Amino acid sequence: MIDFLRGLVVHLESEYIVMDVRDTGYRVFTPNPYAFAKKEEPVIIYIHHHVREDAILLFGFETREEQTLFRKLLEVSGIGPRVALGILSGGRPDAVIAAIQQENIAFLTKLPGIGKKTAQRMILDLKDKLIGAGLDGGLLTAAGVALDLSSSGSTGQGAGTAWQEAREALAALGYTAAELDRAWNGLQTSVTAEETVDSLMKRALQQLFKG
Repeated sequence: MIDFLRGLVVHLESEYIVMDVRDTGYRVFTPNPYAFAKKEEPVIIYIHHHVREDAILLFGFETREEQTLFRKLLEVSGIGPRVALGILSGGRPDAVIAAIQQENIAFLTKLPGIGKKTAQRMILDLKDKLIGAGLDGGLLTAAGVALDLSSSGSTGQGAGTAWQEAREALAALGYTAAELDRAWNGLQTSVTAEETVDSLMKRALQQLFKG
């Protein structure tokens, strides 16, 4: 089984990236392909190698924590690879983990493909397993951001605060202030109070990638 790949990202689509690893192109489905838009150096992607009767698929993540959480999500009845990938594209790992541990159904049901019954199964099946897998405390305050997952389902951040965090992360990828201002101008009319940092980054990167 493939555990990780190291190579250049040579192509982007809305759902996957293509990595050149020693002259072989690997299609890797990832939560946010556009995060790799300006990666000019080789990157390491942690892989979940999924085999089924009609296909062999690679799902890739920037961190071990994402890889581990993805695999834990697959243990929940009703959650397949595509839904698990959607969960990670719709919410930061630390926020998803905190919501599971705090039994925050309102937050979980805002994630792509997750209804109330699936959210309840996630809590029942994973609440105790995440701590044993090392998916607890450290992720709950990732990047120094304290999470407030109350019954409202909000992360405690307004759209403006979430955008500031997303903007800082995008600036770290090399985007200029002018580029980020242009992306925000195209996004702000459709941003909701419940918008996550990850979803804002993904949408902004889509606009930036299109130019």
